Amino acid sequence: MTDRGLTPEGWVRLDGRDPDYHAVVEFLHREAELLDARDWRGWLELLAGDVVYEMPVRVTRARSLEDSALVDMDHFREDRFTLEKRVERLETEYAWTEDPPSRTRHFVTNVRVFRLPDGDLVAKSYLLLFRSRGDTREPEWVSAERTDRLRRADAALRLRHRRIVVDEAVLRTQNLAIFL
Repeated sequence: MTDRGLTPEGWVRLDGRDPDYHAVVEFLHREAELLDARDWRGWLELLAGDVVYEMPVRVTRARSLEDSALVDMDHFREDRFTLEKRVERLETEYAWTEDPPSRTRHFVTNVRVFRLPDGDLVAKSYLLLFRSRGDTREPEWVSAERTDRLRRADAALRLRHRRIVVDEAVLRTQNLAIFL
């Protein structure tokens, strides 16, 4: 199985009786808390060294939502190095896209957790992001589905792969300097 285009073949769905289900939900809640607090260094600690963080471009197709996320074109496709560089920039006075800084609220819901044959976990969840930037701009909303692959490292979960599929074909946000 490749990370790009994760499919449910071989996945075992976990329910609320499984401790891994609760560990994944807690991971997602903790991550949202770190991002909303602008604790990017704490967020980086949740990522695996070989993380892939991507958001494919979505297109509108007549009468179908199938294959509406392109497999060969992304708004971004990042690795650990580029994510660290983004965090470094956000910590400087030169992050002009974040002046004034975004006030965000990540709402994570509809969490479904699966175990893969290799022991990794997959979380499929819905994200609703509220973003406010000062007093003169209208607030922004981003709605998306996320598919996250998590692995255990040092007794903790680490994000190995995140695929974010937004619900709009045209993004209405001024920039994507924040993390989803």
